[in-house]
Amino acid sequence: MSNLQHANLQHERITALATELRLLAVPDLYGPIAQTAATRKDASYADFLEDILRSERDARHVRSREMFTRMAGFPALKTLEAYDFAFATGAPRQQIQELAALGFVERAENIVLLGPSGTGKTHLAIAFGLLAAHRGWKVRFTTAADLIITLEAAQRQGRIKEVMHRIVAAPKLLIIDEIGYLPFGREQANLFFQVVARRYEKGSLVLTSNLAFGSWDDAFAADAVLTAAMLDRILHHATVVQITGESYRLKDKRRAGILARPQPNLLATAPVAPKAKTAREEKV
Repeated sequence: MSNLQHANLQHERITALATELRLLAVPDLYGPIAQTAATRKDASYADFLEDILRSERDARHVRSREMFTRMAGFPALKTLEAYDFAFATGAPRQQIQELAALGFVERAENIVLLGPSGTGKTHLAIAFGLLAAHRGWKVRFTTAADLIITLEAAQRQGRIKEVMHRIVAAPKLLIIDEIGYLPFGREQANLFFQVVARRYEKGSLVLTSNLAFGSWDDAFAADAVLTAAMLDRILHHATVVQITGESYRLKDKRRAGILARPQPNLLATAPVAPKAKTAREEKV
């Protein structure tokens, strides 16, 4: 048997063993690492084994980040580094960068991003979710409308408990985008309240909305009692990020004079504190 044939058979055996042990990166990594070790006079067999195991661990972390990112369902991949703070001058940069440390997720607290359309709320929500996924945490991204459609279908099929657990309870971070863009009927509002109640003090929420809190009952079947109870749970452990400014998506058209300049931002005058921690006075 030639040396080449022996090497090929040995590679096949190593690949089979690595697959059986679920060391998926080893077949591609051991050759280059062995060559590097051969050039080091002080390298021992233990050094070679340590390099192999470290490389496998690093590759596994990469695969894990990719898997959690795919599972999250992001509509696009947005990073905090790509957020245009130079344009979004109404975004509280220091507050956002502090939240990027993800301490709120570890404490099962919430973030509410408020502001006009086009000011980067969804971008920031995805950026927080991407950071969480890269830590190996289960994240789910959905719009408020898509979430309710899914829950309504599950309810009709008698699978509401299963779906509520898988979609709402299981993720370490649940991101719900575009609250208030489409109004909910009474049953839909009740379903959304169940989502908030299920996550309360158990898992983090990142919510985005173009509505001030005083207008949320308009989006939830005009039910002021239900909306107040829902906001009570959301804001008990929450950081509210108020973003002002004009739409990033329309900036070029405004510069060209195609669109008029935006009217003053009404959300900026809403009585929203930057940090909200209010004790619950009653349970609903």
